[in-house]
Amino acid sequence: MKYLLPILLLIPFFSCKKVDKLTQFKMEYNEIVVIPSSTGVNLPFNLLTPDIPSNSQSTFEGNNTRSDLVESIKLTKMDMTIQSPSNGKFGFLKSVEIYISAQGLPEEKIAWKNNIPSDIGNYLELETSGADLKEYIKKDKYTLRLSTVTDEILTSDHQINVHSIFTVDAKVLGQ
Repeated sequence: MKYLLPILLLIPFFSCKKVDKLTQFKMEYNEIVVIPSSTGVNLPFNLLTPDIPSNSQSTFEGNNTRSDLVESIKLTKMDMTIQSPSNGKFGFLKSVEIYISAQGLPEEKIAWKNNIPSDIGNYLELETSGADLKEYIKKDKYTLRLSTVTDEILTSDHQINVHSIFTVDAKVLGQ
């Protein structure tokens, strides 16, 4: 009985949300795409990234879990930054949509930005779908497709870094 009070006092400190945070970790990826100069105005065009190695198995192991213990993987942030030209700005884009695909899985829209202001700088944060993408990220590799519409002609190639942060929720080995 004398141990019951200290135990009851500790319960609020170990709430479910705190335990859930212990089983979550982030996976980050950066991929460069190039929007070529002289791309048509108001015409949609697609850019494909090369295959992106997920390195998921080693990341899972580094976080004391395995792929079969992953409960969900969600894209929590995706942004784009113009790497070159140095004075490049995203004002040339009218809209952008990003799709993910992997072998044996259907393509899925994961991020987008519509009505991009003409006075925006070289950084663009996208809205994300919140979909569970664990089957895509658990694969050895995946591909991103950017579907964009421009509203001005580009006079030089634009090299863009696409940065993704995925939040993994998994059961930890031994838990």
